[in-house]
Amino acid sequence: MGSSGKSNDEIVEEIMRIHRCLPTRPSIEEVEAAKALIGNLEKEDQLKLDAITRQNKRKDVPEELFRILQEMQRNFVHFQSKEQKWEALKLLDLENVHSLFDDLIQRASKCLPSKSQANDNSASFSGSSSLSSPTTTATATAITSSSSFYNAKEPVKVSEMLSRDDSYLNKAKATFLVDGIGVGLRSGDALLGPKIVDSTLKAATTSGQDGEKLSLIKLASMIEVSSKKGSRELILKNKLSDQVEWLPDSIGKLSSLITLDLSENRITVLPTTIGGLLSLQKLDLHSNRIVELPDSIGDLLNLVYLDLSANNLKLLPASFARLAHLQELDLSSNMLSVLPETVGSLVSLKKLIVETNDLEELPHTIGQCTSLKELRADYNRLKALPEAVGRIESLEILSARYNNIRQLPTTMSSLTSLKELNVSFNEIEAIPESLCFATTLVKLNISNNFADLRSLPRSIGNLELLEELDMSNNQIRMLPDSFRMLSSLRVLKTEGNPLEVPPGNIAEKGAQAVVQYMANLVANRDVKAQPVKKKKSWAQICCFSRSNKRQRNSVDYVNA
Repeated sequence: MGSSGKSNDEIVEEIMRIHRCLPTRPSIEEVEAAKALIGNLEKEDQLKLDAITRQNKRKDVPEELFRILQEMQRNFVHFQSKEQKWEALKLLDLENVHSLFDDLIQRASKCLPSKSQANDNSASFSGSSSLSSPTTTATATAITSSSSFYNAKEPVKVSEMLSRDDSYLNKAKATFLVDGIGVGLRSGDALLGPKIVDSTLKAATTSGQDGEKLSLIKLASMIEVSSKKGSRELILKNKLSDQVEWLPDSIGKLSSLITLDLSENRITVLPTTIGGLLSLQKLDLHSNRIVELPDSIGDLLNLVYLDLSANNLKLLPASFARLAHLQELDLSSNMLSVLPETVGSLVSLKKLIVETNDLEELPHTIGQCTSLKELRADYNRLKALPEAVGRIESLEILSARYNNIRQLPTTMSSLTSLKELNVSFNEIEAIPESLCFATTLVKLNISNNFADLRSLPRSIGNLELLEELDMSNNQIRMLPDSFRMLSSLRVLKTEGNPLEVPPGNIAEKGAQAVVQYMANLVANRDVKAQPVKKKKSWAQICCFSRSNKRQRNSVDYVNA
């Protein structure tokens, strides 16, 4: 005789085994992210291909060689696109298989006996066989419920990065599992029988943790989850894989986001949809590879803090002028050759860092940044500071080290809040007397102007609050007399100067020793300058008295 066919229970168990072989079902957010990502990729690919087509060939380059380059560039774009689409397509394929299995399980449930029939039949079995009909009944119920996950579209818990397809898990108070079949008993209830349990259930994990870096599809999924959760903070510092060079358009859905940190990744471009982050107050993009900012950056009207340092920016969009609430802006370590005149519109700006760029000048409109407290423009090619700097009465720290500045603005006297000035490593020839009226100055660094700087301003003694003065590596020979009035000076660096007054041995003793030396020097000079009354000899006294007597006699004679 041939082998007998499989029973209902065996078939159900086989269905369950096949179902267990499927990987975890993707969440609704992941499916939506994958679809959106494929659309994004196609758009990005087209932009790259258009850019390749627009390339200009030099006359000395052979036509064939140029075409080979373009062909290689196009193929590389297609290769990268397929590589980035692969994960999204795989995820959609998995979702399609799950959907197919849902339909098949739905069909299978219709082939099993109904609950009433199963209860009637269950009485005719004894021993172990008495479980067969309840098994079939519970199986039918569980199979039917298994297909309801995507039909009901129950929202996934936003705290879980991976969904759990658990809609067909009927929990019992006491349950034990045997090869995927749960047999449960509850006091006071009838025997429930085995249930089909989702074999793809896994503990939820959070992407991007434990050193794991996010791929493009995982980033898109996280954005979808964060959007539905209404997240206020998203920290992805050094969390994106090296292949992620751009952000999905769906980033614009995060309208509740207040803080976004995408620093230390390899992002080259921002989507225009970033302007949709209407609640954003802090945006950190430092240490990426961003070449250009979209105009929509100006739509972030609530932005207070923006860090764009260590990128490849060459220009800023004119829309920057709309960031009226911006208080801190870091543009250091880019390739900026000019700051737009619209920087003057940033009336709330308190801290501006533009160091390590290619700036040759600062716009005169910077004088309109009337809230500015800190301005750092080190390591540029500045030849001068604009006179408008003097209008920033709120300015407390001004640093312009390592430039080509020859003279300081004459308006420095208007900086009534200035506490720290550093213009070291420039080509300054003289410090203007007007600086000595910025009497709030506490730290002054004019070192390393080498052969250009030969003297200090005569009125430097007006800076009665000055605590630190670095004048090292210049050509200063004498300190002015008013130096004696710097009673608060605690740090003085004079090395590298051909200093004669005071002598080197005094300068080595410290700031107050120099101040005291200058005080003594001026005092002694004043004493020497006064006329000394010489004592008269007896002969001079006698002659003087006779001369006076003759004068008196002659006067008397005339009067007579």
